[in-house]
Amino acid sequence: MQAMDIEKVNSMDFGEFVDVFGNVIERCPLIAAAVWSQRPFSNLEDLEKHIFAFIDALPQSGQEGILRCHPDLAGRELQRGTLTAESQREQRSAGLTNLGADERLRLAELNAQYRARFGFPFVLAARLSDPAAVRRELARRLRCPPAQELRTALGEVKKIGHLRLADLLGAHSARL
Repeated sequence: MQAMDIEKVNSMDFGEFVDVFGNVIERCPLIAAAVWSQRPFSNLEDLEKHIFAFIDALPQSGQEGILRCHPDLAGRELQRGTLTAESQREQRSAGLTNLGADERLRLAELNAQYRARFGFPFVLAARLSDPAAVRRELARRLRCPPAQELRTALGEVKKIGHLRLADLLGAHSARL
């Protein structure tokens, strides 16, 4: 998709806005639907602020629901080819599409432990990482208290959202 400016974003009708921005937060088009009515946005940061404020205003169950919409890194959806286009690109850029069987198995075990402990999948801005860093971070975060991990995982959702918005609007994503 070609990058667009904020005037184009502000002129979108509801359906187009949800089509374009519905996966900024993985598999959560409801967020784009809710934010559409808050147009006009002054710039990318303003749009991002509204998306993130929506997430922050959710009760814990809603925030956990957002996390549950994310796939496991190097998980079953990657193997089956059922990832969203954005997740596919992000996992590929992190080197997670080329793992050997042993590495995939180790990540699957860590993902399962994480999901059992916290009730949602491990979320990480994969394109800012590599396979070894993913494993280290997953192992480290497995030891975190649940409330801290919820905050950390939501922070990663926001990093992913920031990068996806920057991709859509052609902005540089230096600010993370």
